[in-house]
Amino acid sequence: MSRLLTPAEIDLTADSIVDWQLPNGMIPWFPGGHADPWNHIEAAMALATAGRTDAAERAYDWLVGLQHEDGSWHQYYTAEGVEQDKFDANVIAYIATGVWHHYLITGDTGFLESMFPVVDRAMAFVFELQQPRGEILWARHADGTPWSFALLTGSSSMYHSARAAMAAARELGIERPEWPDRIARLGEVVRERPEGAFAPKNRWAMDWYYPVLSGAVTGQAALDHLRERYDAFVMEGLGVRCVSDRPWVTTAETCECAMAFIAAGDRETARELFDTTYTLRTDDGHYFTGEAHPEKVHFPADEQSTYSSAAVLLADDALALRTPAAHLFSDHELLPAH
Repeated sequence: MSRLLTPAEIDLTADSIVDWQLPNGMIPWFPGGHADPWNHIEAAMALATAGRTDAAERAYDWLVGLQHEDGSWHQYYTAEGVEQDKFDANVIAYIATGVWHHYLITGDTGFLESMFPVVDRAMAFVFELQQPRGEILWARHADGTPWSFALLTGSSSMYHSARAAMAAARELGIERPEWPDRIARLGEVVRERPEGAFAPKNRWAMDWYYPVLSGAVTGQAALDHLRERYDAFVMEGLGVRCVSDRPWVTTAETCECAMAFIAAGDRETARELFDTTYTLRTDDGHYFTGEAHPEKVHFPADEQSTYSSAAVLLADDALALRTPAAHLFSDHELLPAH
């Protein structure tokens, strides 16, 4: 029987994330592991969803302290410093989604005002990598040299983040006249996916569902899009494969895909997918990153991850409509189109 998380389960999972948060605010994937700004922000959003706003704001403070003047962050950090020094545009853009999510939950205009310059600088960095057709190159090397290709998942996520940034600007009465055209072109290229726009990643589930999760593909087109490759990625009763050619289901992909189905109007499938995550839950509220079938072996090697727990809390909120931010990934009419 389908069910959502109980309040006690939500609290236990939120506490499990806080327990692994470092004193400086960084939220690593797991104790002793690294953090990347995208998954770090995902965890901060989950904490806010569960009412842990102080811990979430400590996570944002950590990011503020590390942002470069050009708006960027490195891709990976450890407790000791930078682990991977390239600059991933999607990772950088996600601050806009996190900040807008936090504002929707708290209504704290002071937080939004203080964080908008951070968002503004991040979006400036990201938009510098946008190509005339609309796609955004994946990253810059540490020396500033841009990578030569764009990714569909990344550009999809950046489309959502750019719209969140636009929402924040409009809420504060700040004009960014160059953003609407950039956002419109980005959304169009994600919807149309013209030949050569994106590096081929068809075996990855995220390239399948992210155009819908991001709000670039909506309505009946979204439902048709998800149904087209459903059998390639969904293992019935087990979850969503991270790649189509391996029997590896992951907690995060399953939850994100569930939110995409909500956005497409199919809440029943979303609930069925969400139900499968219970088998990956631990007694102390953590979630295993993934599981290989038919052996039912957790991978990587019994790994539990904060971003997996975060994805569960966000998907639960999207299904249960517990907070004012519950619609952020599922009702894209609430964000500016461009």
